[in-house]
Amino acid sequence: MKKFAAVFPGQGSQSVGMFADLMDEKVVADVYAEASDALGYDLKALTLNGPESELNKTEITQPAILTASVAAYRLLTERSGAIPAFAAGHSLGEYSALVCAGSIAFSDAVKLVRVRGKAMQEAVPAGQGSMAAVLGVSDEDIEKGCEQVRAKGLKVWAANFNTPGQVVISGAKDGVDAASEYFSANGAKRVVALAVSAPSHCPLMQSAADKLKEALDSIEVKNAAYPVYANFTAAKETDAAAIKKALLAQLTGPVRWAQSVQAMASEGVGILCELGPSRVLSGMLRRIDKSLTACNVCDKASLEKAVAALSE
Repeated sequence: MKKFAAVFPGQGSQSVGMFADLMDEKVVADVYAEASDALGYDLKALTLNGPESELNKTEITQPAILTASVAAYRLLTERSGAIPAFAAGHSLGEYSALVCAGSIAFSDAVKLVRVRGKAMQEAVPAGQGSMAAVLGVSDEDIEKGCEQVRAKGLKVWAANFNTPGQVVISGAKDGVDAASEYFSANGAKRVVALAVSAPSHCPLMQSAADKLKEALDSIEVKNAAYPVYANFTAAKETDAAAIKKALLAQLTGPVRWAQSVQAMASEGVGILCELGPSRVLSGMLRRIDKSLTACNVCDKASLEKAVAALSE
């Protein structure tokens, strides 16, 4: 059996009807029932039937994706008997990774990410923040460009280092607009404005981090059963105190996703299995490290393929 890592997607991977053909699996039904009990509403019904406008509310989206991801993980490990050597999650996905590694209880995590989502939404008034994906510019030049724009008194930072040549910037709308113009004029292949409701992973999220700290301090965070790569440092963590620190830093600092994947590859990981309602991370994989194999679990067909891949 190849050494594998479990990876978990972030916000934006949700859709009405996701996981519909896995809901009859007992382990999946149990996870959704536990989430509904913790949240006080029927998450399974909302996931299957919508409305989409409700599912897309940040404080609902985050628990919904976390629940789908944890259900996919438990189903895969039950079917395959395989336990990952490492885990990592993109943004919100870091919480899914920590639940699966035994660091945070699932019932605590769904409530925690609801607080996180609401706090992120409240941190910056609607329309005042923005994010954009910059394609074809090096990480170093992204950092330098954002520094130049900030020197003019505008607020913009690198937020997600997704793949080599794909970095998301985040900040105040005028700062992101100015940086987008700068990168367009200085070698970017494309700059794409993102449809987001809050400027994630930048210092404008400090008030959200303060609220998250209160919520984190009210629950038990344990040492992880296996290493989880932290977004903010791209370093593997098992220590509970370090995990809490990394979760807070993640809200106001960048997601170093490409570096996390490269670090797992350097540890001998051969397969990355994406667990949750998308193939976004799987799609990024070949642009980060072509030696890695991707699989995912988002429906029955992909589950069978993933079980087969892990048994080789």
